[in-house]
Amino acid sequence: MITNTVVMSARALLGAVTVASMLFAGSAAAKDYTVTVALHVSAQGLNLSQSADARTFYRRLENAAYVACTDGYRVGLDPVDDFKGCYQKALGDAIRSLGAPLVTQIYLATHTLQEAAARGIEVPAQLAAK
Repeated sequence: MITNTVVMSARALLGAVTVASMLFAGSAAAKDYTVTVALHVSAQGLNLSQSADARTFYRRLENAAYVACTDGYRVGLDPVDDFKGCYQKALGDAIRSLGAPLVTQIYLATHTLQEAAARGIEVPAQLAAK
């Protein structure tokens, strides 16, 4: 019963996870405008304490970071100049705000502990000891 409450609370939190990045729109009247694109990534139907579901959610985060750093599904937005930096920031910020151990572990499979620390991602103790 307690486990179900924790899982349901985590799911409610996950619905609010966003991937955000800065995109620059085309200039109008010789002025540049900064646009923030925020995408909500749903964890509905996923249990992030299960490895397969955590991988599915991580892929959703990667896709959202990609979209946010390209055209954001918006007409007239130019991609950012530094796609890789934007993508890594968006993905890292999402992982940090999520705080799910298995999703963090998946992130750490392709990123260093230093990269995680630079993004403010808390590394589970058992992973930091390795």
